[in-house]
Amino acid sequence: MDKQTQTELEAAAFRTLVEHLRKRTDVQNIDLMNLAGFCRNCLSKWYRAAATEKGVDISDDKAREIVYGMPYSEWKAKHQKGASPEQAQAFAQSHKHG
Repeated sequence: MDKQTQTELEAAAFRTLVEHLRKRTDVQNIDLMNLAGFCRNCLSKWYRAAATEKGVDISDDKAREIVYGMPYSEWKAKHQKGASPEQAQAFAQSHKHG
């Protein structure tokens, strides 16, 4: 496979993942962090880092809007729930250092 095709396939997979996460508003970021070790915010940070590597200036807010499909504050107001004690404990356990 040539490099251009590989890049196009990777971009398509990323767009599909982002669209899937936009539809699955029932899945909270803490759930993603606890199960997979990354969340929507991680994706937006990776997106911003990739932009920076290419010399493209993009804010954290804009990168989040690209991933969430709306301003982050709006997504939080519509979809984010507080973490349950069990979710918070699982997060703390999975993010212990040492």
